[in-house]
Amino acid sequence: MSEANSSAKLICDVYKSVKKQDLYLYVSKAEGLSRVPELLLEHFGAPHHCLTLVLTPERALARASAEKVLEAIAEQGFYLQMPPQADDEMRRIHQLNNKFYG
Repeated sequence: MSEANSSAKLICDVYKSVKKQDLYLYVSKAEGLSRVPELLLEHFGAPHHCLTLVLTPERALARASAEKVLEAIAEQGFYLQMPPQADDEMRRIHQLNNKFYG
């Protein structure tokens, strides 16, 4: 993001997917889902609103750079946060947990 935009603020709505766990869609509250491609919405499923926040470049987000989220929303109208990739160690722990509790 350029220096001129470093003080940018955006009221942002966050939606979670009902089809895929940990899949989130960030959009401008003012524009809503109007700029999100129809095909993406089909794969995403019915968006479930989960959060409204004021997004600034300095804001800490769990799995994304706020600056990148702001840039994506400005350029394409949305930011899609994908689920985290499980590494081999996490898969092994998950398998062990399933043995104990499954």
